[in-house]
Amino acid sequence: MTDLPVLSILILLPAVGAVLTPFLRKDPIVRWFSLLVLFADFLLALWVLLNFDPNTAAMQFGEHRVWVPSLGISYRLGIDGISVWFVVLTSLLGWICVLASWWSISTRVKEFMTCLLAMQSLMIGVFCALDMILFYILWEAMLVPMYLIIGIWGGANRVYAAFKFFLYTLAGSLLFLIGILLLYFGGGQTFDVLALMEVQYPFHLQIWVFLAFLVAFAVKIPMVPVHTWLPDAHVQAPTAGSIILAGVLLKMGAYGFLRFSLPMLPDASQYFAPMMIALSAVAIVYGGFLALAQSDIKKLIAYSSVSHMGFITLGLFTFDANGMSGAVIQMFNHGITTGALFLFVGIIYERTHSRDISAYGGLIKVVPLFGILFAAFLLASMALPGLNGFIGELLVLAAAFGVSGWAGAVGVLGALVGAAYLLGVYRQMLLGEVKTPGDVFVWDLGRRELACAAPLLLFVVWFGLYPKPFLTILQPSLDHLMSQLNPTAVTP
Repeated sequence: MTDLPVLSILILLPAVGAVLTPFLRKDPIVRWFSLLVLFADFLLALWVLLNFDPNTAAMQFGEHRVWVPSLGISYRLGIDGISVWFVVLTSLLGWICVLASWWSISTRVKEFMTCLLAMQSLMIGVFCALDMILFYILWEAMLVPMYLIIGIWGGANRVYAAFKFFLYTLAGSLLFLIGILLLYFGGGQTFDVLALMEVQYPFHLQIWVFLAFLVAFAVKIPMVPVHTWLPDAHVQAPTAGSIILAGVLLKMGAYGFLRFSLPMLPDASQYFAPMMIALSAVAIVYGGFLALAQSDIKKLIAYSSVSHMGFITLGLFTFDANGMSGAVIQMFNHGITTGALFLFVGIIYERTHSRDISAYGGLIKVVPLFGILFAAFLLASMALPGLNGFIGELLVLAAAFGVSGWAGAVGVLGALVGAAYLLGVYRQMLLGEVKTPGDVFVWDLGRRELACAAPLLLFVVWFGLYPKPFLTILQPSLDHLMSQLNPTAVTP
């Protein structure tokens, strides 16, 4: 199997499924077919993870085919210790999204599953691409299925939210393309990512390319002040759309910093580090206080994502080994915990058709399985010791204090605000007197919903109690990245 183009199969399997889905006649067959395709993709991603060599920073499972030789464009794929985890995360959330949409999506099921499958193919491709043009094509193409998912199957203001999402991300992507072209002409007229990492660019060129990349990545993360599309998109998106947005798409911007800005533009990255730390600190506190003020549970989780992604960019731009490890850990953990929170919001919304936090109370008494698991994911998002959010946040805060006392203090304040709004949701919705919107009957989790929650809970507990496997695979790639930023940062 090692001779097979495994990464191409990972990318193309959902794409083939997307092509075949419209030819299926009945909605139940469409659902089961989509589930089987994406679960098979997940099993293949697990095989890749189990066969990944954790002792090297080199790209593995590489594939290289010349695409447009006159322009130096290639179909080049490969994964390292950073990207392999996001391939696993994406493939895990893919089949969970199908199960989460099993009954909530009842119209145009073929079209919805086609979009979901296409989205999966493009997202995995982004994490595997080692050619800048290939990366850009996949990065841009993701806009289309997500735009359709929000715009067709979203809430009452879905068209507004879809247009806002599309315009924000498209504007950033155009600047990203300009930055890629600047690197092409300044780096020997190649789009090979690994070759471009070896080029020493003039400082002034690094500055302009960094700023172009910054806008594109900041919109995707999203960083303050280009974050306003996110709450609208989350509130209007169906459950699967919110899971994909929170679990994978928000990571694309931070992944762009890791893959391009930091290794290719080290001088500009360090020059702009104080600004990036300041913007991250603003996002941590501003997103946290906005979340604290929300009465809509989906908006609260959306603004909490702004705050949590602030911790990630803070860790990246400390240029500290612990900070960067914590940032990448948090990228993965945020995808798990926030994806799970949106899943559970979708579950309760299907039963009550309300997202008003104050309309609920005492759920743990009437739906104990729902209440216990929802509480576990809330506490994980709060970074409770023993759950997956703790170790990453601890590493980021330790690195932040090492770089700047005020940045560390702001991070601690953000963590306290996060505890306040998450414990507020815990108290209001799960404890106290039993209450549901309109006193409607609610029922506990079924087998399908437990199948969605179980693997997410496994990662929450596993990475909380024993993060060593994650760090073992991640560390060589992070050490290599640190050496690109600062040759003295890693001991030979």
